[in-house]
Amino acid sequence: MSDKSGVSILGICGSLRRGSYNMMALRTAIALKPPEMSVTVADISQIPLYNEDVRAQGFPPPVETLRRQIAEADALLFACPEYNYSMTGVLKNAIDWASRPPDQPFAGKPCAIIGAAAGMAGSARAQYDLRRSCVFVDMHPLNKPEVLIGQAQTKFDADGNLLDEVARNLIRDLMAALPGWARQLAKRG
Repeated sequence: MSDKSGVSILGICGSLRRGSYNMMALRTAIALKPPEMSVTVADISQIPLYNEDVRAQGFPPPVETLRRQIAEADALLFACPEYNYSMTGVLKNAIDWASRPPDQPFAGKPCAIIGAAAGMAGSARAQYDLRRSCVFVDMHPLNKPEVLIGQAQTKFDADGNLLDEVARNLIRDLMAALPGWARQLAKRG
């Protein structure tokens, strides 16, 4: 843990789109975070497509930055969009790069997942796939509450504010639970 009272969170948004509903949801989470929590948002936009030949020569600087940020954070918060019934290639690519040895930074890391999508399921399938990747790289997702913002195009205003009170309350509850989850896992480690 970063210190006795504070918990540092690294937010990772799986969408690069300027008007991303998932970035709007991540901003909402930051606005609703408890006072003892600090949140930094990773920039995964400059991470190149994964190529083992490139990795064999060393991690590109944007990957080094992401790996350092993951290692330094007490927990991660993924904002997970859904493309074609799964997580985005951008998010998967960032995970693939960051998870390569040596010193894979995801191992033992607590995390939470939120997601917004245009469909009714609100990124449920993408979050399931992300959870499977979390298992493989030894992250520990917070199970409840699940934050699935369906029909996202109707849930945010033109300024990116989340209007849906149920979703806001779920995000608030998730952000309140994440520090305790991180502390619980830190005691085990």
